[in-house]
Formats: sequence, C-alpha cells, structure tokens
Amino acid sequence: MSQSIARTGSGLPIPDHVPAELIFDFDVLLGPTTLDDPYAPVWETYSTRPPVFYAPAQHAGARWPGAWVCTRYEDVREVFQNTDRYSSEANFPFLTMIGETFRALPPASDPPEHDKYRMLLNPWFSPKAVAQLEARIHAVVNELIDGFLEKGECDVAYDFGRIYPVKIFMGLMGFPPDRFEDFLAWGYAMLHDMKNLEQMKWGASSALAYLRSFVAEMREAPGDNLTSRIVHGEVEGRPLTDDEIMGIVFFLWVGGLDTVAATSSLMFRQMALDPALQQQLREHPETHADAIEEFLRMNPSVNSARQAKVDHELRGVQIKKGDMVTCMVATANYDPAEFEDPRSFRLDRASNRHLTFIAGPHRCLGSHLARRELRIALTEFLRRIPPFQMKPGADRTVVPGLVAMKHLPLVWDVNAIRR
Repeated sequence: MSQSIARTGSGLPIPDHVPAELIFDFDVLLGPTTLDDPYAPVWETYSTRPPVFYAPAQHAGARWPGAWVCTRYEDVREVFQNTDRYSSEANFPFLTMIGETFRALPPASDPPEHDKYRMLLNPWFSPKAVAQLEARIHAVVNELIDGFLEKGECDVAYDFGRIYPVKIFMGLMGFPPDRFEDFLAWGYAMLHDMKNLEQMKWGASSALAYLRSFVAEMREAPGDNLTSRIVHGEVEGRPLTDDEIMGIVFFLWVGGLDTVAATSSLMFRQMALDPALQQQLREHPETHADAIEEFLRMNPSVNSARQAKVDHELRGVQIKKGDMVTCMVATANYDPAEFEDPRSFRLDRASNRHLTFIAGPHRCLGSHLARRELRIALTEFLRRIPPFQMKPGADRTVVPGLVAMKHLPLVWDVNAIRR
C-alpha cells in the first residue's frame, strides 16, 4: 500500500515521536505466494515505502506495539554491526513468551559479554570442526536419496530438506534419534505458525521441558557431544550457571532445526522451476560453492531485530532509545544499490556480501556448517537424481523469509538414472 495508515494502525498505539507519514501497514513475516520468484513482493517496499518506516506489530509473538523497519542493505548492515547504538538483548521472544526469565545465549547478549559465549562455542562450528562432519553429512544425504531414487519422485521438503540437517544437528548435540519427530513438531509450532500464540507457547514449552531433562542427564552422565561440553563448560574460568546452560542449549536447539531446511527447500524449488539453471549446475559442479551463496542471497530464511540503546538518527529518521528496529534481510539482499541485477541468479558476482547469516558480532554461529550441508545436498542430489521438475498440480505456495514450505513434490524419469 502506498499511503501511511492511521496513527493507531490496526488498533495498536503508535509512539508520539513517530511521524504519521512514516507509519505503514507492513507484516515483517511477509506472506504466502505461489510466484516462481517468491521474493518478488519485496520490490513493493522499494516503490511504496521510505527506506526506513514504522510498522505496527502484526504477529502473535510480538512484545512491542510496533517497530521501525529498515529495508536497504546499507542500513541493515549498519544496525547489525553498530553495537554501540543497537542491542540484541531483547531478541529471541520465545522464552519470555512462556514466562521464563533466562536469556537465549549468545544472541540475547551484547559485546563484550556476548564474546565469552561465542568463544565457548566457536570451536564446535569452526571450518575445521565442520570438515570433520563432512563424511557424516554425505552418509545422511545419500541414505535419504537411496530411499526415493528408484521411485521417481519425492517430497524434497518433507522427505529430504527437513531431515538431513536435523539429523546432523542431533548427532552433534547428542540428542537421541527417537526424538526426531517431536523436535520437528515443536519447532514447526514455534517457527512456522507465528500468528498462533498458543501453538508457539506449546512448542517452546514442550521443547524446553525436554531440554531440561536432557541437560540433567548430561550432568549425571557426561557424553562426547556438544550438550555435555556446555553443561560442564566454563566461561572466564568459572562453571556456567544453570540459566546460562539452558540459554545456550535452547538457542542452539532452535537455531539447528529450521534455517538449512528452509533454504534447502527454496533451493530445490528454484531449480525445479528453472530447468536452465538446473542444467547449468549439473554441468558445472565446480560452481556449487558460488551457487550456494546465490541461493542464500535470494532465499533468506529469517529477518532480525535490534533495540535502540540511545537516541539517534537512521537515514534522517529520529530513533529513540528503546525503539525496536526490524532489519529486513529479505529486502536488503535484493537491494540494487549493493547487488547488480538482484533478481537474477548469477554465479559470477564479484562480491556476494549477502546478509542471510546476519553481520557483525552476531553473525550466524553455524554458517560454516549450513554452507557445507547445503553444498553437499546440492552436489549429491544433482549427481544422483536425473533432471527433475515439480509434480504437476503440486501446491506451489511458499512463505518467504520465514519458512520455505512444508511440502515440495518433485518427479523425474527413473530410466534416466545413472546406474
């Protein structure tokens, strides 16, 4: 919509310092689309709204009446990197939503406090550590492909994308395999139905109850896994407190469930709808690392918010201490001021500084693992599966910026399988 809304927007109060002409109805969760280019709607923000505007809250998990929304690459990167002006401590609303008082760590902390928790976790997600998981990732990916290769079809979102990264993550954390379906159900309730507060609360409460019991098990019987290392870990020469342990474990649990699955589903959707791109990637496997960066740029799975620490200006807009600022990665990654021809998939980008993994000190802890998982999935799928397309009549609905899709049926000619 091209004009600002009334001061109360959707029945919600608007802070007095927000100019009426900067108030716009806008759902940061974006909305469902069946378009071949699911992020096409983000272009509306470039032509119908200022670079920075104010939007009343739109979803059930919101704890504030609204937030400033920044849509341009330069501004989003500035908010992510400038920890003197912007705080992450108000992030991660799932815990306060269910009455918990501990923080998700490290994301709900700022430097220098944030740094000590990253130092504890970084060795487990370094390029060297991720390289040691490569054989396991290959095994999981190929085991899944074995299960549907000869059938000539699969639901790549449900039977593949949602499974392989979670299996890797569960092994890293030491979680028992028989909790797989529970994890997916709890995560889906929290992350994919954010307009249903009761479902979000159920997912978060169920997950936390289980994680508390698993932490207790690791305390009594340490194991060779990341959860045990956290339970028995130290920061600054002292043991972690119970709240710190739960904050770290809960954050990792949420972060490990969904983002790779979302990107993976959108990646395969894009290739299914673009046979020329699919063929190009089949013929040039040496480009797969660059391809993953383009898939990540074009299919960001989350946006992120910060809270202003001080009064200041952002692109001439007055931001007050305490205001929330939502960073729209989904629009920043398509900013033509940063990316030439941003709506085209290009393997020859000289610089692909997308913000899908955020930027600054809160840059995604698992980015190296995510890249490796996506690259192996892409390479092995194209190596073993013949040219594929979406199953005729399949639902093409996708919700960009939050979750790719729950189902994505693909089909291929079994006679074309390389024996």
